[in-house]
Amino acid sequence: MLEIILETLPFLIIFTIIALAGERIGKYCSLVHLPFITGFLLTGIIAGPFVLGMITKEGTSHLGFINDIALAVIAFAAGSELFLEEIRPRLKTILRITAGIVIATFLIVSTAFYFLSSHIPFDFKVGPNADELPQTIHFIAISCIVGAIMVARSPSSAIAIVRELRAKGPFTQMVLSVTMISDVVVIVLFSVCSEAAGAIFSSIDFNWKFILLLAVEICGSILYGVLIWLLINVIFKIPNQKIKTALLLGLGWSVFAFSHWFREYTEHAWQFEIFMEPLLICMVGGLLITNKSEHRTEFAKCIHDIGPPIYTAFFVLTGATLDLDVLQKTWFVAVIICGIRLFTIFIGSYTGGMLGGDPPLHNRVSWMALVTQAGVGIGLATGIAKEFPDWGEQIMTVIISVIVVNQLVGPPLFKWAISMVKESHLRAEHREFDGVRDALIFGSGGGQSVALARQLIAHDWEAKVVIKKSKDTESMTSNDVDIFEVDKIDLDLLNRLQAADADAVVALLSDEENLEICELVYEHFGIETVVVRLHDRNNLEKFQELNTLIVDPSTAMISLLEHFVRSPAATSILLGTDPEQDVIEVEVMDPNLDGVALRSLNLPHDTLVLGVSRDGHTLISHGYTRLKMGDHVTIVGAPDDLDAVMLMFDK
Repeated sequence: MLEIILETLPFLIIFTIIALAGERIGKYCSLVHLPFITGFLLTGIIAGPFVLGMITKEGTSHLGFINDIALAVIAFAAGSELFLEEIRPRLKTILRITAGIVIATFLIVSTAFYFLSSHIPFDFKVGPNADELPQTIHFIAISCIVGAIMVARSPSSAIAIVRELRAKGPFTQMVLSVTMISDVVVIVLFSVCSEAAGAIFSSIDFNWKFILLLAVEICGSILYGVLIWLLINVIFKIPNQKIKTALLLGLGWSVFAFSHWFREYTEHAWQFEIFMEPLLICMVGGLLITNKSEHRTEFAKCIHDIGPPIYTAFFVLTGATLDLDVLQKTWFVAVIICGIRLFTIFIGSYTGGMLGGDPPLHNRVSWMALVTQAGVGIGLATGIAKEFPDWGEQIMTVIISVIVVNQLVGPPLFKWAISMVKESHLRAEHREFDGVRDALIFGSGGGQSVALARQLIAHDWEAKVVIKKSKDTESMTSNDVDIFEVDKIDLDLLNRLQAADADAVVALLSDEENLEICELVYEHFGIETVVVRLHDRNNLEKFQELNTLIVDPSTAMISLLEHFVRSPAATSILLGTDPEQDVIEVEVMDPNLDGVALRSLNLPHDTLVLGVSRDGHTLISHGYTRLKMGDHVTIVGAPDDLDAVMLMFDK
């Protein structure tokens, strides 16, 4: 064991450095709207044996344990993404669409690949009784494996796009559900096809014994997955997070190690192989931990946290194993398979959606949301290369080429589909400043809302207070503040209140009502300054996604007292308790100030620039910092002088 570790260590050190470089290259690719995976694979190709030779073929064999750990994480993630309670309301429709896509993709892609297989330079060896089976059978087995892998989707890419567009609605829910179910189905389908291919290339006769052996292997894998689920439950009772993560990775690797050991053992001891599919085992474990365990959320978070470094290493290593000679000869096969896969997704999704009663528009565009591929597809291709070394690397090269193309065209198509069904909820464009600073304040009672409005009016704002009527509140009037009592808050009310002209919104209602207000403001008016009083910290992330400014009463007072102790003068200015000093934030709206350095501004002598915020990021400003249109500048000074500063920055 020590000898193996010492042999592997140099390769591991070199690979770690290359993987870190791959992470940076992946980020650079994202800047030009290319997937991270493209950067990772490109790094591996450049460092691999066909270009720089930093990662040799000997090195990839020594680093095989990285593949095993990554494949286990990919399978865990595939299982954990399918939470049955979320899809139960539309289960029949989702299953029909999934079935349509799986059947169409598997049958048509397998058939197409069979006819294209003569253009791929295979060099496979078969068992001693190969003459008993025509070579056609071997190509059919390979084609079925390719067809199965083409069923795979990319839940991570789909979820990222949904979050980016803030997509919500029946179409989005259907796409996510089909994507996640497909990754479960593809692992089962792949397991059956790879087991059958293993039997064919071992020249096992097709009879009842073959069927029985296949059933034993599949059932054994599922039962092993149940055992993994029980072990994960035990692991997640450990309080230390790092220990839990290490044990989970070790458990995933052990599944692959045991599976390969058991295969060799049965071959020598019983003269026939029993191979339990490790991907299926880990997927079953992840599926059960998500649906039948109290550790669902913790498990999902763990997989999410360890995913990025694991996937980076996996894709870089996969890139290093790509055969560029095969890629050069088979690129046109990959392009044809891409086109055929798109056609099968359209046929399957349209047919399934029509049978499920989905709207015609959804049926026409759903195929565009189901193109992306990533981790599971590449994981299965890598598994084939390892299980069938004679011809698996050629298949892996073709499949990864297809996946890269799908990952390039898939996200734009998905975004287009979301836009067409009108389920995107991006931030609206806010109107330009009209010369009057307006604020809308939503509250359930008059005290704090009216007091805040009076403070803003004292600083030359125009404020409107909206009170939500209830049996516990009394009707309110005020001589100096506009108060509107309403039964409900909706888009129609916001339009009547001229929310499009508002420069700030303050929400002091319940978290549910505040969230509804924030979403309406975000999607229809694009107001940048939205302040929310939070009641339950579990809702914090929902408000953060809307770029709101959050006031948590449970911590605000402690934080305020702390600042009074540490910097009483500054805190007094911020709270307005010092009548001789005040703080304002102004937006650079005068084109003449674009590109001007702070030191060149003709500011009143008793004012000071505290900071500059640009595109949501605070700059460490100094005299040579140059302003840009849209910058937000925070300035402290005497109230009269600050009025002059506001005129300078506005048009």
